[in-house]
Amino acid sequence: PLAWSEAGKVMGLTVDIATHQATISDAQPSIVIDKLVAQYERLFGRASHEVCREAVASMLTSFAPADIPVSLRA
Repeated sequence: PLAWSEAGKVMGLTVDIATHQATISDAQPSIVIDKLVAQYERLFGRASHEVCREAVASMLTSFAPADIPVSLRA
């Protein structure tokens, strides 16, 4: 619940806690993702940055390198 609450504080991200879905409503999704990772890092510490990167690692293989948010690059 805390992670969802923190995600709701990120500009450009719409969170529906009831359905456990988040939607990026900004024209620059990679910037919104970087803001989300930074929000988690402020609250949970540096380890959360690595957890975020590991959580999406399998999805990033379908992205062009330039489309991967800076915070999720290896």
